[in-house]
Amino acid sequence: MRSAPFAILSLVAALHGPCAPAQTAGPYDPLALAVPPTKAKFEWTVHDDQRNRDLPVRVFLPTSTAPAPVILFSHGLGGTRDTCTYLGEHWSRRGYAVVFVQHPGSDESVWKSLPMRDVMPAMKKAANGKNLMLRCEDIAVVLDQLKVWNDAKEHECSGRLDLEHIGMSGHSFGAMTTQVVGGEQLPLLGAKYTDVRIDAALALSPSVPKGMAAARAFGNVQIPWMLMTGTEDVSPIGDQDAQSRQQVYPALPTTIDRCELVLFGGTHGAFTDRAVRGQSRNDNHHRVILALSTAFFDANLRGDAAAKAWLAGDGARSVLQPKDHWQFAEKGPARQ
Repeated sequence: MRSAPFAILSLVAALHGPCAPAQTAGPYDPLALAVPPTKAKFEWTVHDDQRNRDLPVRVFLPTSTAPAPVILFSHGLGGTRDTCTYLGEHWSRRGYAVVFVQHPGSDESVWKSLPMRDVMPAMKKAANGKNLMLRCEDIAVVLDQLKVWNDAKEHECSGRLDLEHIGMSGHSFGAMTTQVVGGEQLPLLGAKYTDVRIDAALALSPSVPKGMAAARAFGNVQIPWMLMTGTEDVSPIGDQDAQSRQQVYPALPTTIDRCELVLFGGTHGAFTDRAVRGQSRNDNHHRVILALSTAFFDANLRGDAAAKAWLAGDGARSVLQPKDHWQFAEKGPARQ
């Protein structure tokens, strides 16, 4: 089982029919926010009786009470349900219900009470296959619970979730979680953790497996994938770098829509909320991440043809800077 990349640098720095989209008129613009900021932000705990495991979740609900497509987000190693809230705030204002899942055993509990000298060894120990499998099971449990809440008469989520249109995303270890529940094959386990309820997957800082060819790992993916990395996307755990992260895209099957963004100068922390101490930050990176991810989910969870055309045409390139790299490929015949 491979080791996990993660978002420890940013954490250490901070230690101490689907509903209508937000935009309804004019040229397609994934950054347009017609809907005011929502105050419908809730924190609950999902209890898994079978594993006796408590999963903290943070849910952003859009202003509209119509059933909203759902996006789940999985944090990096050592993170929490509060990680990458800029994504939840933007996506919810675009009309999505966004669910941030916290994974015990690979969340902040790994490092929070430790002296600095013990943080890295503890993080390396937590970056293991068992925690990856637990995370994938967490996603399935949370999806089950969302259906219960959606069907309940008096819950805040009652009737507000479109569970026929579900997206999955995550950063670093959360990207690995996204990849596995989104169709990646695992050594010896195959597609055991693929969740067929998920319709589209966005991996921030993706990774390739160890001990298994990329073409075999990703060759049976059935849903659209978007990958985002940077030319400086290196984490101190997991032996992944910008080059290895870019090996995922060419290994995906030609029978799905697939796209890849490589941010010039983008670090591992470029996808997190706060800048990492000692690393430069490009203010345009979050703008690009928000624009491309929103268009991806609009195209694949709402069937928005304008969003897909924006991704395939000049729209996506209009938010990039000159040295950023972007590629988009529509599904076609299988490779011979």
